[in-house]
Amino acid sequence: MRKVSSILVKWGHRFWLPLILTIGMLGVALTLILLLLNQDQVTVAIPNIPIHKTAGVTGVSEGVLNEGEHLTILQRQNGWYEVRRSDESKGWVASWLVNRTKPINITPLSESTIVLDPGHGGSDSGALSTGGKEEKVYTLQLAKKVQSSLEATGARVLMTRTNDQIVYLSKIPLVGENADANAEISFHFDSSPDANTASGFTAYYYHKDNGSDVLAKYINDAMAPKMPLENRGVEYANYLVLRDNKIPAILLENGYINDDHDFSYIKKSSYQETIAKQITIGLNNYFSDLQKNAK
Repeated sequence: MRKVSSILVKWGHRFWLPLILTIGMLGVALTLILLLLNQDQVTVAIPNIPIHKTAGVTGVSEGVLNEGEHLTILQRQNGWYEVRRSDESKGWVASWLVNRTKPINITPLSESTIVLDPGHGGSDSGALSTGGKEEKVYTLQLAKKVQSSLEATGARVLMTRTNDQIVYLSKIPLVGENADANAEISFHFDSSPDANTASGFTAYYYHKDNGSDVLAKYINDAMAPKMPLENRGVEYANYLVLRDNKIPAILLENGYINDDHDFSYIKKSSYQETIAKQITIGLNNYFSDLQKNAK
């Protein structure tokens, strides 16, 4: 017995380090396996999340998910999950809704990805007011208010910039394309050659074949009744951020910054909030009709 004990002690002294390392590695491997398994599982926290046959807001509807339902994630694609339900049926859901814990009234806008582009930034100040105020400041203020309004509906929002930095024009269309976004809106404030000679707001588009002109009309129609400035309507424009964009994209000129009357509104938070609210309404109308027409 003493001989056996002696052998065990010697063995333990000799192999204790490899043994501990092996146990540690097994522990790490087990932890990683459990983490990976958990990453492929998700529990629905809010009711009535739509599930579609294919990824995207216009995909054919296959009903809604139930609160507390357990899903297995099969694959991820541009913010969407392909999932398997407990009855073995499959479908696609917006990941940002599945991962949401705060209930909302879900609409087609809730399932959409929107890119917001605050014009100018950094060394590019944009146009100036008669008092020298820079356009880039107000485009960012406005875009952030639109972001908050859209996110309150559940929509997924991507910003081309969130602070005072320059974003090169050629990079802007790629933000939406890389994320397979459903729409992109660029924010600007117009300027006339001579101060105090022009006023109003305009919605610009370039493409018709991808629905940009339709998007511009929906947004302009929603804004027009509530805006204190003249509605200059929907116009075609050959801007790079629109021309090089494959997704529906518009550019909004929300008043003339070098017109003192327009600028008195542009700098007001209440004016920016009005625009944000009406853009949200316009987008909701646009995606609701888009989804209906896709059926």
